[in-house]
Amino acid sequence: MNIQDASQYLTPNYGRFPITLVKGQGSRVWDDAGNSYLDFMAGIAVNTLGHAHPAMIETITKQAATMLHCSNLYFNPQQNQLAKKLVELSALDKVFFCNSGAEANEAAIKLARKYFHDQGLQKYGIITATQSFHGRTMQTIAATGQDKVKAGFAPLPAGFKHVPFNDLPALKAAIDDSTAAIMLEPLQGEGGVNLANIEYLEGVRALCDERDILLIFDEIQTGIGRCGTMFAFEKAGVKPDILTLAKGLGGGVPIGAMLATEKVGASLSAGSHGTTFGGNPMSCAVALTVLDVMEKDDLLNNVQARSAQLQTGLQKLVATYAIFEEVRGDGLLLGIKANIEVVPIINACLGNGLLVLAAGPQVLRFLPALNISEAEITEGLDILNQSIKGLDL
Repeated sequence: MNIQDASQYLTPNYGRFPITLVKGQGSRVWDDAGNSYLDFMAGIAVNTLGHAHPAMIETITKQAATMLHCSNLYFNPQQNQLAKKLVELSALDKVFFCNSGAEANEAAIKLARKYFHDQGLQKYGIITATQSFHGRTMQTIAATGQDKVKAGFAPLPAGFKHVPFNDLPALKAAIDDSTAAIMLEPLQGEGGVNLANIEYLEGVRALCDERDILLIFDEIQTGIGRCGTMFAFEKAGVKPDILTLAKGLGGGVPIGAMLATEKVGASLSAGSHGTTFGGNPMSCAVALTVLDVMEKDDLLNNVQARSAQLQTGLQKLVATYAIFEEVRGDGLLLGIKANIEVVPIINACLGNGLLVLAAGPQVLRFLPALNISEAEITEGLDILNQSIKGLDL
């Protein structure tokens, strides 16, 4: 079926590129016409190990022959083992599994409110940052600090405030007696690749401790090694009360997770929340494989090395082309800020065999697989440079 025919049946909610991808291997994908592309998107920070990784294929094949799904009315060993692994890695205590980042953030918001309800306190407000992105459900778009995702969906759930990112005085001024939680991305992805200052995160943690407020870190995009440590919060040395994960955890298989401290997690009591598919044996088995390969192949060190290489190349573009202003981000969640809209650059890259994406109208975003090679980073930078040269900018 061609793209025109497919468009007759699909809702038009995605601005899709005019290609149909049919195969992937490592950091490369192919379309139905046989064209090859170097993938610097990784499914928007999802394909941690690239495409068709042998260990993932083996796990999926084995698990499919054993058990794909069972109800959460029963334990399953893959879920048990993954929960234990995430607790050990994060130093948090309890895990709830779901299917996506939006679901993980929904669970985090519900838990924050339930925690204070259980204490008989009327604390329900959630403060987030402008330019944040927390999901596409009604509650998570209410939490998101970008008006464009909210258009047409009023009335939205109440109880959310938005304050400028990295602005501690503004955050402090927004707190009132009803504030239950502050929810932040340590590095905003969709909002422009904006990195939180360590001093800011330290100040937020201190405010939360002082005012009896929960700190939620949304690491849907930054977690599972994307920033060069397993979780981005580790770099700041600031531990949240609640942590949300998805995207890279499953390496391409849908999974989400919400982690919490023992004290806070206890409020997610029997019957208070749930999911049919969350924590199924297949997703958990694959997530365990992703974490195992990351450890065996020392991918955190690869992220740090490839990040330095990519940043060096992007800095050269800033020095070469007047359209670029700065390089942003951390690890393999990097952006380059332009003073023009970047769509023409993205389209030129596509035509030359490189997949990149935007983070807002004027930021190019790069999210390659965590096992991408030095040679592939060099190749991607060369294609990017040639694509820019070929445009009349």
